[in-house]
Amino acid sequence: MTDAAPQRMTIDIYSDVMCPWCLIGYGQLTKALDQLDGEIEAQLRWRPFELNPDMPKQGEEQEAHLQRKYRRSAEEGAAVRGQMKSIADSAGVSLSYEGSGEAPPAMMWNTRAAHKLLTWALEEAGPKVQTDLKLALFKAHFNERQNVSDDAVLLDIAASVGLHREAAKAALADEDLEARVIAEERQAWDLNISGVPAMIVNGKFMIPGAQAPDTYVNALRRVAEKSAA
Repeated sequence: MTDAAPQRMTIDIYSDVMCPWCLIGYGQLTKALDQLDGEIEAQLRWRPFELNPDMPKQGEEQEAHLQRKYRRSAEEGAAVRGQMKSIADSAGVSLSYEGSGEAPPAMMWNTRAAHKLLTWALEEAGPKVQTDLKLALFKAHFNERQNVSDDAVLLDIAASVGLHREAAKAALADEDLEARVIAEERQAWDLNISGVPAMIVNGKFMIPGAQAPDTYVNALRRVAEKSAA
């Protein structure tokens, strides 16, 4: 008698490259899926959500942006960063600068082009390569402090995960692709998603926010039970 095959499910993750909680949520979800190995097999797909769709091309210094947006002091900002770093470390991900030399300023960038590239990658190469690209974008932003709104930077990142540079360049210039990104973002609002990360499991069950691994484990088991019923 053989063991039952793991139950397959899709998890659509609405997120933004600028969002530290999205990277933390991914780390926590990965830990949950490791616990569910042999029980649940999940396919991850990344969906677009722009936290700052009106961000100008030149970007904005991160701390100044957060102080203005959330009306918090520098001391409050430092406390939040410390808390996030601790949670990120426990999730197995890093929000810290890891380049050589003195760290350049942490910036916020416009992410429309990055979302176009991610949407194209899913269509062109599938969920695994799309996840590789998403993680490479997170690394470029948080750990290397690169300008992920710059086409040249985005093309280097795309090539680093095996995507064809010229095809990626065409995707960045594709107006139809931009329209699809905007349509997916509107769909997020239609699903009452106003913050990220937000995970939609099997197209209908939402898990909001960056949760602890055990919370993801319990939620995914409940979805599996409902899907099997």
